[in-house]
Amino acid sequence: MIKRTKASISKCILHKVGNKFNSTKNAFSEQPIDFDEASYDLILPYLLRPFGSVAESYRFNHHSNINLNEINSYASQLLKDDTDFIDISKHIVTHLFEQSNSAQIKTGDVIICLFHDIQYEDYTTDAIGIFKIENKTSFFQTYLENNSYDLFVQKGIQAKKVDKGCLILNAADAEGNIVLSVDNNNYDAQYWVKSFLNVKYPDDANQHTKNYIEMCREFSKEIMQPQFGMQEQSSFLAKTVDFFKENEVVNIETFKEDVFEEEEQIQLFEDYKKTFENDNNVLIRNQFDISEVVLKKQKQKIKTEIKLDTNIQIKLDVDAPDASAEYLERGYDEDKKMHYYKVFFNAEG
Repeated sequence: MIKRTKASISKCILHKVGNKFNSTKNAFSEQPIDFDEASYDLILPYLLRPFGSVAESYRFNHHSNINLNEINSYASQLLKDDTDFIDISKHIVTHLFEQSNSAQIKTGDVIICLFHDIQYEDYTTDAIGIFKIENKTSFFQTYLENNSYDLFVQKGIQAKKVDKGCLILNAADAEGNIVLSVDNNNYDAQYWVKSFLNVKYPDDANQHTKNYIEMCREFSKEIMQPQFGMQEQSSFLAKTVDFFKENEVVNIETFKEDVFEEEEQIQLFEDYKKTFENDNNVLIRNQFDISEVVLKKQKQKIKTEIKLDTNIQIKLDVDAPDASAEYLERGYDEDKKMHYYKVFFNAEG
């Protein structure tokens, strides 16, 4: 998550990347973009705006030596000395071209920038930005000819959101340079993050919080709902969110004591944790600090609705973990041979 209040661009260049599977080639610029005031004022927020809401960061990865990661190497060179900015930007596009490992990878414009004074957490830093524009929008252009106005159709970049982009900050921790990434055209999840950037999540509170909540969400769908019903599933999710809101640190033993009432459910949770770790190749920590930023983002993905086959839905408040048990009663009507829910309330809102 960055702030761009004082950010600026010192160098920016645009190339075109092809796809070796459909015989389209790269096309390179030989000079950086010389912005006029209007285009500069438009492109700076266009490129940086997506990163204002990015909560999770990455670190570069390589199977043998992190210095052999191509984008890590190119970015490090530019952040130290931007004299060879044009040549290195071409190398970046060539590397992107080489990751076109299927015909569905789209061609597009690649913008590479050197940013200054980006605020990240409590400090400002430089950054290398790499952006790929895959989709262009048709728009009408008007012109005057023979005292009459006419129009024709052109295609251009829509200045709302980039398709793919990353910021490589000139800031690092023990695991390496901090990398932020966005992908609004996520037709191939491996292409941008895994193949091109080759990055991984760091071992930090953000990732631990994300892994744990995702595990709980999947556990609710795969175990709680089928075995105990939607009401118990929703109650579990609400209690999970409440636990994360009320604590600064997650201890897995305390979590199980607070969230579960039956020993059977605790055992199912412990078994599922092992399955989740194996299936997703992650390690769920037994204790870690909670990231409030990630909690807020993950909370938006949690759905606590009871959907019935009679076209009725009961939506439970994820911030009220005790409401389901206290004000919602499930039963079975012998005459209708149907299940029912009884809802208690004082007034309609």
